[in-house]
Amino acid sequence: MTSVLDVAKIGKPGRPRHVRTLTLYIPEQDEDGKDKWPRGEEKIWRDNLRSPDTDVPSIARSFVNHVQTSLARQPHNLNDLGAYLATGLSVRDNLLLNWNETQMHMNRTAGKRAYYLSLEFLMGRTLDNALLNLGLKDQYRETIDRLGFNLEDVIDQERDAGLGNGGLGRLAAFWGYGLRYKYGIFQQLISPEGQQLEAPDPWLEHLNPWEVSRADVQYEIRFYGEAQKYVNGTARGVWYGGQEVLAIAYDVTIPGYDTRNTNNLRLWGSMPKRGFDLQSFNAGNYEQAIESSNGAAAITSVLYPNDQTTFGKELRLKQQYFWTAASLADIMRRFRNLGKPLIELPDYIAIQLNDTHPTLAIPELMRILIDEEDLPWDVAWHIVTNTFFFTNHTVLPEALEKWPVPLIEHLLPRHMQIIYDIVPVEHKFPGDNDRLARNNHPKYVRMAHLACIGSRKVNGVAELHSELVRTTILKDFVDFFGVSNSLSKVTPRRWLAQCNPGLTDLITRTINIPKNIWLKDLSKLEELLKFVEDEDFREEWAAVKQANKERLAHYVQVTFGLNVNTKAMFDVQIKRQTLNILGVIHRYLTLKAMLPSERKKVTPRNVFFAGKAAPGYHIAKLTIRLIVNVARVVNADPDTKNYLNVFFLPDYSVTMAEILIPASDISQHISTAGTEASGTSNMKFCLNGGLLLGTVDGANIEIAEEVGSENVFFFGHLTPAVEELRYQHQHHPVPVEEKSQDLARVLDQISAGLFGDGGVYEPLLNTIRQVDHYLITDDFDSYIEALRIVDDEYDDRTEWIKKSIRTTGQGMGKFSSDRAIQDYAQEYWNIESTKVQ
Repeated sequence: MTSVLDVAKIGKPGRPRHVRTLTLYIPEQDEDGKDKWPRGEEKIWRDNLRSPDTDVPSIARSFVNHVQTSLARQPHNLNDLGAYLATGLSVRDNLLLNWNETQMHMNRTAGKRAYYLSLEFLMGRTLDNALLNLGLKDQYRETIDRLGFNLEDVIDQERDAGLGNGGLGRLAAFWGYGLRYKYGIFQQLISPEGQQLEAPDPWLEHLNPWEVSRADVQYEIRFYGEAQKYVNGTARGVWYGGQEVLAIAYDVTIPGYDTRNTNNLRLWGSMPKRGFDLQSFNAGNYEQAIESSNGAAAITSVLYPNDQTTFGKELRLKQQYFWTAASLADIMRRFRNLGKPLIELPDYIAIQLNDTHPTLAIPELMRILIDEEDLPWDVAWHIVTNTFFFTNHTVLPEALEKWPVPLIEHLLPRHMQIIYDIVPVEHKFPGDNDRLARNNHPKYVRMAHLACIGSRKVNGVAELHSELVRTTILKDFVDFFGVSNSLSKVTPRRWLAQCNPGLTDLITRTINIPKNIWLKDLSKLEELLKFVEDEDFREEWAAVKQANKERLAHYVQVTFGLNVNTKAMFDVQIKRQTLNILGVIHRYLTLKAMLPSERKKVTPRNVFFAGKAAPGYHIAKLTIRLIVNVARVVNADPDTKNYLNVFFLPDYSVTMAEILIPASDISQHISTAGTEASGTSNMKFCLNGGLLLGTVDGANIEIAEEVGSENVFFFGHLTPAVEELRYQHQHHPVPVEEKSQDLARVLDQISAGLFGDGGVYEPLLNTIRQVDHYLITDDFDSYIEALRIVDDEYDDRTEWIKKSIRTTGQGMGKFSSDRAIQDYAQEYWNIESTKVQ
């Protein structure tokens, strides 16, 4: 006799069996309440349990041990990359020891936990940040030096983690659930014609010393198949068949600053449930033999696959469900280990949805509670709507995610049934035909709407943004759900202490407050205001800025082979680059028309651009092409090259930003009023003493309120005028020449081929001449005037430096991420902070 496979059960769902894993083990206690030793001789265990390595001898021992055993190398064949890997593994050992203590503490206290779901995490490099937070940078520097390496060279070996792209991924890049993308978003290259090209970003080509593979933490995730409702006369459904993919956990430990508390970022990798079809292989069908492997691997291959194709759309939706389903399975496992009834789940769990990408978590938790736990619909919905919290990050209706109903029915049939059963709009707003028309046709699932309905609280990320969310994109939900505000913020450890050590040291010496104190309370930077009139201090402040400009110039020369005049003004921008490059062209044409004697009176300016365009975003890619070709012409012109230079720095990353931001004299944040949710790069520039040129939009408003409007250069129309201007553009268009002759001249020169084939840029130029959704024709002259004012004020070096000091010192405490997390913890999640002793 032998065991026989019951083929009828293949693909049929079984009731999940939840097992307490070793990562959640708490020691048993004796009658006196003391921990029992779990196994073996306690003394031998305790004698050999190690503590973190904090002095040079122990760090050196750890480093050499990893060289010999983890890397299987010797001192004579160890290069900088090997030294980085050994250093990273040594630091990770310390992080894991602290993480183990943190987990034991959290499990003992069994308090409420907040979980963060974000499709991207823009991490930057880990080594430098970990050493800063652990307070061990000096010890590791000495150790690495004595072993024959340079710490800065070792740090430079690390590639930025390919887990994010924009500000959405920076907001809480220290804990939560995400996807382990094999190739990130893409590596940006520039063709000889100036076109953006996309190549895979092989950030995982070498050993990643920061992650721990959790092969024992796996969950089966289902796609496609069939779903049946109302099993045994209840709300319970059954979902079976289709494709099953395994989610495998990878943990990345993230240390807190000046504390033993250590979080982890849990990333999910995808693999097939059965990776190799031996039957097909033996039959000679080799492609089919690996088809399931390739299909599963594609889920976590690339961040934001191009959704211009049907396959791309399906893959994006697959990514979102795979990640949210695995994360919820993991969260539920932890909750069950507490032994609490399900109705108490919101008392122990808060789940923050970072934008609309994780919205499928709402119907997924409903599916778990109803189909797997047999809860009545009303009880399950009560639990769900008290567990989730939703942060909206856009004010653009076209940027709100929506998925065709047939696609969800095909990929996630059970979830589409649940979404249909979630209270329909007509039940909420009977007789409101206008509201019904906006929400019922065509048949799409609008993720922001679903997130609002399924969340306890909804928030925007700046005062203006939150107000626009209430009055525009989510106005149908405000009466019922409400929208609050929680300003996006930045961490001063990375965006000041790590990226600008010179300024950090100057601040510490000047205000005479220990660094580990003021870096956790940025309001103490107001002490700098006492020194604004101190000439010696201003000279030191200016010297730090100059050193940062020279560091950026060195980086550009070494990386791209371009020379940078470090005596010029450094003007840096990441967003709304079309308006900026048109302003650069205007400046170039103006310089060309001047006499040589007139040019000598002009403030020299270096304009730095950086940023990636989505592969399917043709207009944004044309803007990059225009910037690159303008730079080629302008930088080579003997008449103007001493007064104006343009640089596009490819493959923008956190690491590049850490060099760009401290070097800026002025940074541009020039989104059309009412289109930027918040922006956080503006905060980073201001924290580093860079002045701000911008529209009255997003967090620019809050920054001006804190640092003083006299230290900010505003231009452009205000939000209340925007919609009327757009209406006039559409129904009563006016030629560009009648609105701005300077802009018309710029557009004509581009079309005439001054910067290469003008025909290439016509789709971009037509967005301005014909529609001008972003009001470039309306804002251009105001923008040019603001740039002129910047030039004039920059020439007064004493006053400019005073403005720079005030910008850093006056009110930046409002923009610390420490404050943001405390606000969320108290006002949204209802959790308390706890410290590992």
